[in-house]
Amino acid sequence: MSAGGPHRLDELAGRGGKWLGLSAAVPRRHTGAVVADRFDRLTWRDTYEQSAGLRDLAEELSEHHSHITDLLTDVFLAAYKVRPRLREPADMDPARLVHHQVVTALVESPDFAALHRETAGDPYAAAMAVLAQAGALRGLLERSRHAQEQAERARKAEQDTENAATAVSEAQRQAADQADEDGTVPPPVVDAVQRALANAEAAESAARQAAQDASESLATATPAIRAAARTAAAKAARAVREEAALMRAWGVGSGELERMPFGRRALLAERLRTGRLARWAELIGRFRQMAGGERARKVENATGELVGVTLGDDLSRVIPSELAALGLPELRPVFAVRYAAGELMLYDSQGEQATGQGAIIACVDTSHSMYEAGPGGITREAWAKACALALLDQARHAGRDFVGILFSAADKLQVFRFPADEPAGIGRTLDFAETFLGGGTSYQTPLTAAADLLEEEFNDASRRRGDIVMITDDDCGVTEEWMRGWNEAKHRLGFRVFGVAVGAPRVAEADSVLDTLCDNLRAVEDLTDVHAAADLFRVI
Repeated sequence: MSAGGPHRLDELAGRGGKWLGLSAAVPRRHTGAVVADRFDRLTWRDTYEQSAGLRDLAEELSEHHSHITDLLTDVFLAAYKVRPRLREPADMDPARLVHHQVVTALVESPDFAALHRETAGDPYAAAMAVLAQAGALRGLLERSRHAQEQAERARKAEQDTENAATAVSEAQRQAADQADEDGTVPPPVVDAVQRALANAEAAESAARQAAQDASESLATATPAIRAAARTAAAKAARAVREEAALMRAWGVGSGELERMPFGRRALLAERLRTGRLARWAELIGRFRQMAGGERARKVENATGELVGVTLGDDLSRVIPSELAALGLPELRPVFAVRYAAGELMLYDSQGEQATGQGAIIACVDTSHSMYEAGPGGITREAWAKACALALLDQARHAGRDFVGILFSAADKLQVFRFPADEPAGIGRTLDFAETFLGGGTSYQTPLTAAADLLEEEFNDASRRRGDIVMITDDDCGVTEEWMRGWNEAKHRLGFRVFGVAVGAPRVAEADSVLDTLCDNLRAVEDLTDVHAAADLFRVI
């Protein structure tokens, strides 16, 4: 024992008191920056197990960086939780302080709010946000490597201090066991206590220095972390928005997505991003929106194409402002007088018969020429398929069957049926949209198939007045015998025929075969203009 050093147990206990307290009450440090309950963690584990992308990313980053799964968990939970809340830095494991700063920077970045609107409560979207930030996370981890190394040293120094405190506690226990009745401790035991105390003081000093170095290193790295986080959040928000818009364009609602298993949803997203019409998702979405707008403007039971306002007594076509008069007792006699005189203001229409009740059949030309690009680089095929998909929506909205007939040469035909009483199914819809037959063009084959389907519907359900929409860029002949049979079927079944000449105005000229076959024919020259077909959705 050193000269003048303590010999008694109470003196040793006095010097080691603070270390005994430290060893008895080591504060709990968290490895996750985002406060989460067990259900949140279960959601993360389930998502991680289902996502090969997340597992591959974790494996890749773990080769060069530590605690990566904790970081990915935090990035996921920040996106997934409806109200993400971060822990205080003082509550974090020192080795995770860099990750805490990363997540803090992500949550505070300007684009995070837009990202969070798409991902909150949606595990798939939150996982996609993590993967969209993969590149930025790689760069961010590299730029903060030094700060992370310093944080690891600080954590080790803290652990060394805790171990030293435990050693002091153990030395004090042995001193207590070997003290005489008067409290005198043998010199070797006193020496052991002294060494433990000295080690603890040195460990504490090293831990303070390591913590200071780590804090300074993190402060130096913080501006770069924030800049990288802004980039990551912006990229993730853009990716998530684009996929959400892609799903909406193809008519996949948020409710359907929430019910869809993770793996199936991932495959669907990949198919939509890489499929034949992936480039034209915006066009498809605009077509569907336009058709929906036309449905909203549609006047029920009005006949033909709306061209203005006229006077008359047809109550099925009275404009809303006239009907409003019935709500005022003092104006009801005026309404009655104008009705008797046939002077009510009515929607005026011309050129079409009443809305059909049978199936809507879209005959879509998929011959080689339909692959030709028009304005904006949009192909005739893309325009035609977008129009057909909007007609599918129209049929679903009206409770009518829909049939998509893809045709080209006389021996090339493919039929896709979508009964009104069955879910359309995104898989079958994509099969219809992505199928392209190639070859020449034949009118008789698809129109015969369409008439046969309407005949079958009439025989099975006694429904008449279906609608056939012929979308093509070519004019081709039909035989007189076929034409006679066509006219007979049309008269018997009462169906209407609409024609759309896509990118080929000559096909819609007055002397064309298509003009002869159709009740209503339009030519579309600007393939970027979805409104060129707007009147279809007012009368079908």
